Amino acid sequence: MTSTITLASALPAEHRTRLMSLAREVSFPIGTRLFEEHRHADRFWIIRTGTVALDLHVPGRRAAVIETLGHNELVGWSWHFPPYTWQLGGEATSPVRAYEFDAETVRRLCDEDAAFGRAIAVWVGGVVAHRLHAARVRLLDLYAPYGSGVR
Repeated sequence: MTSTITLASALPAEHRTRLMSLAREVSFPIGTRLFEEHRHADRFWIIRTGTVALDLHVPGRRAAVIETLGHNELVGWSWHFPPYTWQLGGEATSPVRAYEFDAETVRRLCDEDAAFGRAIAVWVGGVVAHRLHAARVRLLDLYAPYGSGVR
């Protein structure tokens, strides 16, 4: 299950245009670590092409992949919530082209313009809620006696 909450569907045109004016185009080869769990979250990305795996450190084992993100999806939400620390790690699982945003700049604009800030908060909050639901369904599929019961 991937996020269906894209920037285009979540933000009104004027806020989307304002956010995209801050974008910087970046590329990552396969295997690049974009961020590490528990480190400072100072940026975020919207994937143009490629895939990024979100993973969780498991002591004594390889990191467990929690979700894989692709085209038009938000990579990173920890930048939006204090203490601005990554909750997961992220790695390019194919060559990635993305728009990168400086978190401090976006947060400052959110503080300066309440409507813009609310739109960003609703977008990021919607992505978090969707991913939490997806994780819940995966856990039910793994551990519930009869699966998730998806109807």
